[in-house]
Amino acid sequence: MTFAATMLTLYPEMFPGPLGVSLAGRARDDGKWSLEVVQIRDFAIDKHRTVDDTPAGGGAGMVLRADVLGASIDHARTHNPVSPIIAMTPRGKPLTQARVRELASGPGVIILCGRFEGFDERIFAARGVEEVSIGDIVLSGGEPAAIMLLDACIRLLPGVMGAASSGTEESFEQGLLEYPHYTRPVEWEGRTIPEVLRSGDHAKIAGWRKAQSEIDTRLRRPDLWERHQGARVQSASGARHEQKEPG
Repeated sequence: MTFAATMLTLYPEMFPGPLGVSLAGRARDDGKWSLEVVQIRDFAIDKHRTVDDTPAGGGAGMVLRADVLGASIDHARTHNPVSPIIAMTPRGKPLTQARVRELASGPGVIILCGRFEGFDERIFAARGVEEVSIGDIVLSGGEPAAIMLLDACIRLLPGVMGAASSGTEESFEQGLLEYPHYTRPVEWEGRTIPEVLRSGDHAKIAGWRKAQSEIDTRLRRPDLWERHQGARVQSASGARHEQKEPG
């Protein structure tokens, strides 16, 4: 099954962009995923092809109209009827690797790229649109964020990455940051590869990598570490509960 991506945008020329090269580009050439780009402006209802209007209640900027957005989503639905609809917006729920894996395992995704001050709020409930954020930043439009989301999904599609383990031994997959990597030369500018990685002892290497992941996560991302610790406590509690039940 081909992963089908539909982009709703005012700037179709931004796609495929980076998704047309490297892993994503080769995967598209091989038919592992497809891309349809829809110009939102094609669904404007006036001769000037207007897609936005002033904010109700006043204020700066312009807001994308619900009627135009709704029509563009309905069009995308005719080609991609069961895929989730996602709007890239700073107001959305932070994107996680777990959500990326869910999306990558599905039939595809319809991504709505915003501009100006954002979307008419009514579109989210009216069309079941999921709001997603890539971080606490504001971009000039949703297209770069959409490219980031798609890239994260595409690399997880079957056959896209060379090694089967490449997608699992990475940051966020186990609730931790990935361990540090090294390669030749063994010594560079007075700095050497840690001895354990040159030992050939796979058990020791695995233990070192796990410890480094925990150290880096605790120091660099205390928010992730707190969630990881909470998940471990909850998991251990559940395991104890399961052990007690048979008795």
